[in-house]
Amino acid sequence: MNHTHERVPVAAALVAALGAALFILPLVGLLWKAPWGDLAGALREPEALMAMRLSLICSLAATAISIVLGLPLAWIQARAEFPGRSLLRALTLLPVVLPPVVGGVALLSVFGRRGLLGQFLDPLGIRLPFTTGGAILAETFVAMPFFVLSMEGVLSTLDRRLEDAARTLGADRWTVFRRITVPLVRPSVAAGAALAWARALGEFGATITFAGNFPGRTQTIPLAVYVQLENRPEAGLALSLVLLAVSLTILVIMRGRWLEAP
Repeated sequence: MNHTHERVPVAAALVAALGAALFILPLVGLLWKAPWGDLAGALREPEALMAMRLSLICSLAATAISIVLGLPLAWIQARAEFPGRSLLRALTLLPVVLPPVVGGVALLSVFGRRGLLGQFLDPLGIRLPFTTGGAILAETFVAMPFFVLSMEGVLSTLDRRLEDAARTLGADRWTVFRRITVPLVRPSVAAGAALAWARALGEFGATITFAGNFPGRTQTIPLAVYVQLENRPEAGLALSLVLLAVSLTILVIMRGRWLEAP
C-alpha cells in the first residue's frame, strides 16, 4: 500500500522541533561533557568496575527471573478467563507507572524485618533488604512488567492453529506450551528480555530504597553515577555513557520489531 506524505505546516514543524530538542539536546550535552580523553581510565577505576560487575550480575539475574515468572504470567493474562483478570493485569503493570521509590518502600513493607513476609523470613536467616539479593528483587520488580506487557501482546495475537492441532493429537496443555507456544514466541521472548534487562540495568529508585547504596554489594551503575557526580563528575559521566550505550544498543536491536513505523 502506498502512503502519501502530508505537507507539514510550519507551526507544527517548529513545535515538533522543540519537542525533539527536549530529547536530543540532553544527549548532546552528555556527549559534549564526557571525559573522552580519560574515558578508559575512569571506567577502569575500582569503584566503576565494581558497579559495572554488580550491575551485570543483578540485571541478568533480574532478567532471568522475569522470564521464568513472567512468561507463564503473560500466558495466563493473555489466554485465560477468570474473575479478577483485569485487576491482575492492572497490578502486574502498576510498577511501570509507579514511582520507583514507592516500589522500594512497598518491597520494604513486605520483606523488611518487620514486613508482611520478612517477619517470618528473618528468624530463618533470610534477609533481602540491603543485600545483593535485595537489589536483584528490586530490579525484577520494576523490569518484569515490561517483559509481561510485551509477551502478553504477542501471545494474545499468536496464531493458535498449531496449538489446537497439537491438542487434537492428544498433547496436554503443558506439552503444548513447552513444545509449541514457547518456540513460536522465542524471538519475542528475546526482545522482551532485552527490554527488561535494559530497564533493570538502569533501575535506581527502588534499588536505593530497598537495597541501599553499598559499594560491591548493592551499588549498581545508576547509584554509582549518583555518588560520583558529587565526588568525581568525570567518573559519573563515564558511567552514564555506559548506560547510554546499552540503551541505544537495545533500541537498535528492537527497532525492526517494535519501533519502525508502518
